[in-house]
Amino acid sequence: MQNDAIKDARTLGLPKMFVLGLQHMFAMFGATILVPILVNGYFEGEGISIQVTLFCAGIGTLLFHLITKKKVPAFLGSSFAFLGGFAAVASLNTGIYEGMAMSEKCQYACGGIVVAGLLYLVFAFIIKMVGVRRVMHFLPPVVTGPIIICIGLSLAPSAVTNASQNWLLAIIAFAVIVIFNIWGKGMFKIIPILMGVVISYVAALIFNAIGMTNADGTAILTFTEVASAKWISLPPWMFCKFDITAILIMATISIATMMEHVGDISAISATVGENYLAEPGLHRTLIGDGLATAFAGVLGGPANTTYGENTGVLELSRVHDPRVIRLAAVYAVVLSFIPKVAEIIGSLPTAIIGGVSFILYGMISAIGVRNVVENHVDFTKSRNLIIAAAILVSGLGFSDGLTFTIGKTSITLTSLAIAAIFGIVLNAILPGNDYQFDEDAESDMIRKDIMMDGKVKSEMKN
Repeated sequence: MQNDAIKDARTLGLPKMFVLGLQHMFAMFGATILVPILVNGYFEGEGISIQVTLFCAGIGTLLFHLITKKKVPAFLGSSFAFLGGFAAVASLNTGIYEGMAMSEKCQYACGGIVVAGLLYLVFAFIIKMVGVRRVMHFLPPVVTGPIIICIGLSLAPSAVTNASQNWLLAIIAFAVIVIFNIWGKGMFKIIPILMGVVISYVAALIFNAIGMTNADGTAILTFTEVASAKWISLPPWMFCKFDITAILIMATISIATMMEHVGDISAISATVGENYLAEPGLHRTLIGDGLATAFAGVLGGPANTTYGENTGVLELSRVHDPRVIRLAAVYAVVLSFIPKVAEIIGSLPTAIIGGVSFILYGMISAIGVRNVVENHVDFTKSRNLIIAAAILVSGLGFSDGLTFTIGKTSITLTSLAIAAIFGIVLNAILPGNDYQFDEDAESDMIRKDIMMDGKVKSEMKN
């Protein structure tokens, strides 16, 4: 039930809306800037800029909201799915790539991202032509629910890895979030993530001042990058270039990310209690995600994707207003022009991110469980058990994905893509699929109305 959720954050007042937007920005920040940091390692420091990444994430999110009629509360941050592609392009050393500067190789990789984003539009067109009802027949709750569960659980190892850098800080962040979410009053109850980040960061400052270190002996906080960063500067945009080799490497990854997109939108729909696959429609969310990705590639940024971290915030805060997400997007754009502030936020210890992620990633998996329960998936049927089992094992078992070669192109399917493909295929070929998109949703609402009506009558009798 979503009766206690806040659909219009304006009822809280503008100051509180601004703070809620800040909470979403902190939730996405760590993972979003980690992608360019990793890509820079592949390209020997000549890869993607953090400033460009923040700019593309912010503008991409606003573009997504515009295309989806401002209805879907999703934040689009940089995608990890394309990291293997970046690494592959960086290692190219034949043909035109022989002796090529790393910065130029990165430009060709970004050209591949542009094409990958445009492939989303092709998929969206197909869905629009055949109809979402026919497409969703292959994506019933028995498929989407376990995929959502896998999204959260597949992220769990990163939460533990980050938290293990400094368990004390991670526990402080976790505890503060729980305390404010359970016992907080008023505004504090709906900004537990922000309070967890702020209070644990203050603790980090204190621990650092008294000489405490992380588990591996490194300093809890370092401000070297902050000191060298400028206050104001334009993002160093790097315009893309196109070559068939890089396109084949990068664009094929979109097959996997489009499957993940369906799972993410299903997760957001389950969280908010709205069927975004039907309205504004899966074709619109795909177009929004695809154009945001293509836009980022043009300017030398990483591919974008809907962020599970922010879905977790939606569930925890109970504020489901897309306006709050758009505020976070505006903050990201502003920060892209203020590198010093971006570096200050970037100095947030990974242990704190780990502590926050313990809750956010767990929330995503819990949403998947709720999606299965609320849609009355019948696990007394063997077909449903088999589909769910295959998805869960694939999504969690293929931790490194599955890599194969077509021609001279190496393609890696992520664990979530494998799980999605496996689940969709099994659902299509196993007999007994009686799911009807919209009809089941309507019957579920009828069931809920009957249950509520029965509860009211029972209370009246008592």
